[in-house]
Amino acid sequence: MPKNSPTSVDSQEQLVTDIKAVILDAEEMLAATADQAGEKIANLRTRVQARLRDAKARLAEAEAVLVAKTKAAAQATDAYVHESPWTAVGIAAGVGLLVGLLIGRR
Repeated sequence: MPKNSPTSVDSQEQLVTDIKAVILDAEEMLAATADQAGEKIANLRTRVQARLRDAKARLAEAEAVLVAKTKAAAQATDAYVHESPWTAVGIAAGVGLLVGLLIGRR
């Protein structure tokens, strides 16, 4: 499967959303345990905070890559449509026909 396929981009978007949720949950857990005392808790909180910083940095990088891939796919599509407008119109008509048939069966 090509790297810029819609399925790949969709799964990457879902992964970014899932990672954001995990980060948010971890931050809430850290806030909830802020008043806990003890060396083990303090060490654990420090490790979790460091991993959260790393995860946020990786997430920012992943989002940047995802945006770049999306822009590249949009530019490639735009270039293709400009190079072959009638082919693009034919493809769009075919997809529209298929969607219409599928909707009509319900």
